[in-house]
Amino acid sequence: MANINKIKGRIGILTGGGDVPGLNPAIRAVTIRANREGYEVIGIRRGWAGMIDIHRDEKYDNSKNYSILTEELVNKTGRTGGTFLHSSRTRPSHVPKVNVPEHLRDKYLDDVNDLTEDVMKNIDFLGLDYLIPIGGDDTLSYGVHLHNQGMKVIAIPKTMDNDVPGTDYCIGFSTCVTRTIELTHMLRTTAGSHERFLIIEVFGRYAGFTALLPTMAGAANRCVIPEHKFDIERLTELLVKDRETNPSNYSVALVSEGAMFEGQEMVFENAEMDMYGHKKLGGIGDVVSSKLKELSPKYNNGQRVNVINQRLGYIVRCGDPDAIDSIVPMAYGNLALDLIMENTSGRLVTLKNGRYDNEHLEVVTSFKKKVDVEKYYNIDRLRPYYKSFESKPLFIMASD
Repeated sequence: MANINKIKGRIGILTGGGDVPGLNPAIRAVTIRANREGYEVIGIRRGWAGMIDIHRDEKYDNSKNYSILTEELVNKTGRTGGTFLHSSRTRPSHVPKVNVPEHLRDKYLDDVNDLTEDVMKNIDFLGLDYLIPIGGDDTLSYGVHLHNQGMKVIAIPKTMDNDVPGTDYCIGFSTCVTRTIELTHMLRTTAGSHERFLIIEVFGRYAGFTALLPTMAGAANRCVIPEHKFDIERLTELLVKDRETNPSNYSVALVSEGAMFEGQEMVFENAEMDMYGHKKLGGIGDVVSSKLKELSPKYNNGQRVNVINQRLGYIVRCGDPDAIDSIVPMAYGNLALDLIMENTSGRLVTLKNGRYDNEHLEVVTSFKKKVDVEKYYNIDRLRPYYKSFESKPLFIMASD
């Protein structure tokens, strides 16, 4: 372990947004490599929330906001899922008055407040030379903001939707796809036993990768994704035909949580929004299931087909990472340290066409990463195109 009396610098690391398997391996990789190269690593707790909650007082107990990370500590957690640093959906530039830390409430009186000034002061208080945020485009967009304020930032992409621009791969995606395939196959036994439609709602607010890849792998007959508003009549017709040709008399469709009927908008659990302006999605699987049951007699000789409806939800983001979400975070952490040792900042570590690389951090906010429907999704058949695999990356449609 590095001699802290001769440290080269101090690196802060945090995890923001939803938890995914692979976060702890990334934290482990950064910490071990940094310590061995002579850096000290500070773990910021609860994402950007820990960064705004810090009391700039050496005598104050800030252990709920940050801690020094050691090889011994991260080795105990590096094989596990979730994030031992905890997470939040805090956006320091848009903090509602009710969420302003108590010790700052005399200073910030607006309904929504920009706490960036105090974030920068807290970075100085911690003596951070570099900051490594691990998150999706929301979490990393604030990293872009800090970079523009002069902070040295190296970002690591994480999201099971795999929708961070600039990279083919985000930590958590492989485990999500693996679990979706596994759980869908498990649910087939019940669907087959009762000769029903099996409708499974999966993650994917704006991008349909988590529905399209498992379907391509044979987990489902059809899938509907956010990038294309679908015709529920056509889905019903296709699923009835799929059911008729299946010896066990059932059929399966994966439904992205952000999918929409023609003429409809996204389905939300409630109207409450997070600091990034997102309402919590959920319920499109219920709506699709109800409509399929209603419409099925039209395509099934007047007989209704019943539906098994399952939302996978948090079960695909909990637990330990799979092989890819153990290997990629290790590589991403080391890539981040390579950039730091080169005194480079404002970069996003990436995987492009099967090779590790890095990209300008601003790519995170430059466009929305979505499925290229024309290339990869058959809008009539409501399923992926099964063609043109030559020279495609491992996850096929994620390279654009």
